[in-house]
Amino acid sequence: MEFDHYLSELSASSPCIPSGEDFHFYYKFGEFRRPIEEIARRTHSMLDTIGAAEHIWGRGTTFPSDIDDAYEWLVNANEDVLELVEELVDELRKVAKVEEEDCENGFGSGCVKRRKEFIDPVNRVDSEMLGAKPKVPFHIPTITKPQYAHNIVVNNASQPFQHVGLEKSDDGQRFIHPLEKLSFLDFVDKVNLENLEPVKPSTIECTPFKLVEDVKGLKELAAKLSSVNEFAVDLEHNQYRSFQGLTCLMQISTRTEDFVIDTLKLHVHVGPYLREVFKDPTKKKVMHGADRDIIWLQRDFGIYVCNLFDTGQASRVLKLGRYSLQYLLLHFCGVAANKEYQNADWRIRPLPDVMLRYGREDTHYLLYIYDLVRIKLFTLSKESEGSDNPLVEVYKRSYDICMQLYEKELLTENSYLQIYGLRGAGFNAQQLAVVSGLFEWRDILARAEDESPGYVLPNKIILEIAKQMPVITSNLRRLVGKSKLPYVERSLDIIVNIVRRSMQNGAAFEEAALRLKEEHAASIISSHSILGNSEKSKHAVEIPSVAYETSDPQKPVSGLVSTSTPVGTVTVDTESDLEDMVQSNLERSNYRQGENSVVSSVHQRKRG
Repeated sequence: MEFDHYLSELSASSPCIPSGEDFHFYYKFGEFRRPIEEIARRTHSMLDTIGAAEHIWGRGTTFPSDIDDAYEWLVNANEDVLELVEELVDELRKVAKVEEEDCENGFGSGCVKRRKEFIDPVNRVDSEMLGAKPKVPFHIPTITKPQYAHNIVVNNASQPFQHVGLEKSDDGQRFIHPLEKLSFLDFVDKVNLENLEPVKPSTIECTPFKLVEDVKGLKELAAKLSSVNEFAVDLEHNQYRSFQGLTCLMQISTRTEDFVIDTLKLHVHVGPYLREVFKDPTKKKVMHGADRDIIWLQRDFGIYVCNLFDTGQASRVLKLGRYSLQYLLLHFCGVAANKEYQNADWRIRPLPDVMLRYGREDTHYLLYIYDLVRIKLFTLSKESEGSDNPLVEVYKRSYDICMQLYEKELLTENSYLQIYGLRGAGFNAQQLAVVSGLFEWRDILARAEDESPGYVLPNKIILEIAKQMPVITSNLRRLVGKSKLPYVERSLDIIVNIVRRSMQNGAAFEEAALRLKEEHAASIISSHSILGNSEKSKHAVEIPSVAYETSDPQKPVSGLVSTSTPVGTVTVDTESDLEDMVQSNLERSNYRQGENSVVSSVHQRKRG
C-alpha cells in the first residue's frame, strides 16, 4: 500500500540528530545544514501525503505548515484511530456477551465453540477473535488498592527499616539474624542419600488443596506445618502499585497437600501464625530462587527463614542446562509449566482458577525436585576428586541467601544519579538539576501515596522532561501526550514549577554534570575493551554485595539488601546468558532506583 510505504519511509528518516546547543553549532556548517533542510523538506512532503489519505482518515486535509498545529493534528489523528478501535472492541464485547447468554439459555448455533472462545480469567476478549496472542495484564487499573481494601499500613518514610523482633549487636549498629547462632553445616543432610527414594507427588487434580482466606484456616495450616519435617514455599508479588512492594500470595506444599494463602486479606496475621515455623531450624524450607522471597517475608511479615534449600542454587552447582523452575519442572517431572501468568497482576480478587493452578505449580513438585537434586549432588560429591562438596556448597549458598536483611530505600541527594539512561544522556547542569528536582518530587509523592516511583513518573518521562525543559504547561502537556499517568496529569503546574526552579539552580550541578560525562566516556572505552574479549565462552562479572547468582528475575527488586557475605563473582556460561543478565537489570531499574539498586539484580529467569 502506498500509505504504508510513506509511513515506513518517514519512520526511517529520523536518525540520531544533535539537539539543543549542539544542533545550532553544527547548523552553521553547510555540510550539516543542507542534508537537514532536505530531510525537513522530504518529511513535510511525506506528512502531507499521509494527511491526505482519505481511505485512512475519512477526510482529505493538508498537513499544517506550523509545527505546533502539525503536532496537534497528529495527536488528534491518533486519538481518532484509538477511539475507533475502542468502539469496535466494545461492540465486539457486547456481541460476545449476547451470544454467550444465548448459549446459556440454549439458543443459537455454535454455542459450544463460543463458550470456549470467551472463557477468560480477566475479562479479556478472546485473542483468536482479535487476531492477537493473548496477554495477561501486568496491571489492571480498575482493581481497588489492597492497601485500602484491607487496611494494610506501611511505613514508607525515608528512614532505615526496623526489623521487629530481632536482637541488635552490642554496638547497636546492626540487627542480628537468628541464623548467626547456627552454621550452614548444621543443615546438611546427615543420612546417606544414596538410598533415598524420591517421593513423587500425585497430580495436582488428585492432591488436596485449600485456599486460606481467614484466620481459622491460617491457624490450621500453622498446625499442619508444625507436624511435618519439610515444606515448599513460593510468593507472588506486586511492585507496580506500592512503594516498597506487596506480597499478594503465598503458596505452600507439603508432601500430601497444597495451600495458597491470600496474604492481602491476612496481611497482619501471616507473621504471628507462621513466623515460628519458618524460623524453626529443624524444618526444611524448599524454595526456588529465594533471594527476594526471603526479604519480602522479612519486610511484610517479620518472617526470618532458617534451614533453606534453594533448588535454584542446586541447579547451578549441578551445572544443569538452565536454572529456571520451568526447566526443572520439565526436566525432572515432565511438566510443561504455563508461564503466561508470571507477570500477572496478582492483586486481582477473586483469583481465577487458572492463576491458582499456576501458583500451585510453583510448589507442588518442588519437594520431589528437592529429593532428586540432593541425590545428584550426593553422587557428584562422591565422584569429586577435590575437597569441594557440591551438596555442602548448595547449603552454604542457601544459608547466605537467608542471611540477607531487607533495607528500605532512602532518599539522598545523589539518588537521582541511579536513573537508568542518565549517564549516557549528556545533560548539562540545568538539565541535571531538573532530573534531581523531578526525582525528589516523585520520591516524596510515591512514598506518601504508596505507589511505585515508576507508576508516578517513569524514568523515561523524567529524562524527556529534563531534555526539553518545558516551562509552560501546554508544552509539558504536549510532551507527555496521552501517557495515562494520573499523577502527572493532575500535577502539570507543579512539574512546570519544578522545572523552572531547578533551571535556576543549575550552577550547583556543574560538577556533577562534568563527572557524568567523564564516567560515560570511560564506560564506552571499557565496553570496547570487554567486547574485545567477547569470544571467550565465559564471563566473570563482579557484582558488589551479591552473595551468589540468583534465580528469579521476574520478581522485581523491592529494596536494598544487606548481606554478611563478601563480594561475589557471578559466572555466566554463555553470551546469551550475559545479555539476559544485563537486560534483566535494565528492566528492573524501571521500578527502583537506590544508590545500590544493583543488589540482587543478576538473575536467570525462574519460569521463562
